[in-house]
Amino acid sequence: MDKKKDSVNTVAKLTNVSKLYGHGSLLVKALDVINLEIHKGDYLAVMGASGSGKSTAMNILGCLDRPTHGSYSLNGLAVEDLDNDSLADLRNQELGFVFQQFHLLQEATAIENVMLPMIYAGIPSAERSIRAEEALVKVGLAERMKNRPNQLSGGQQQRVAIARAIINQPTLLLADEPTGALDSRTTKDVLNLFDELHYQGITIVLVTHEDDVAIRAKRIAKFNDGKVIEITKMPS
Repeated sequence: MDKKKDSVNTVAKLTNVSKLYGHGSLLVKALDVINLEIHKGDYLAVMGASGSGKSTAMNILGCLDRPTHGSYSLNGLAVEDLDNDSLADLRNQELGFVFQQFHLLQEATAIENVMLPMIYAGIPSAERSIRAEEALVKVGLAERMKNRPNQLSGGQQQRVAIARAIINQPTLLLADEPTGALDSRTTKDVLNLFDELHYQGITIVLVTHEDDVAIRAKRIAKFNDGKVIEITKMPS
């Protein structure tokens, strides 16, 4: 896939983006002309009440939905110009996803779950195995590679999901309430892992409603009524 670079430092850029549902008196503005720029190496926390637009923005950033108006560029590529097949390729090559529910294949082992995105990317079997092992070691699961999800704790399952998300070396890692199903101790362990990934250079956007989670980021974007009302830079 050819990529036209806007800027070497700009990973994702939403420009005058709106997302509308319905029409007339039933028109809902899920996003109302937002502008947001994410740079290489950024760690952005997105906060807001239910219905504020944060999940819609995440879906557009993740190429799971398209804006009604405005433009979205990912790694310099105009996403709104792509067909569905190209969008699927882009998600596989450029994006990693971590969700509140881990979305692991229950019949597959940890290493098989991590290898799945590489199968879609056409990576040879021998390389898939090596890279999956390295990713699981990185997230602290060297001894759990052959375990299935029902043999893992919630925190361990989320670590498998994170390993899967970073396996194709994504431009952008998107995490939607990644600690929402975890206890406080496991939440701290997972957030420490995100800190480590960010330190290694991975660009992260994390949706959360918890202040203790958001303050780990470099910046916090607050959403309300479909708008970005405030972006705060956190102290180093």
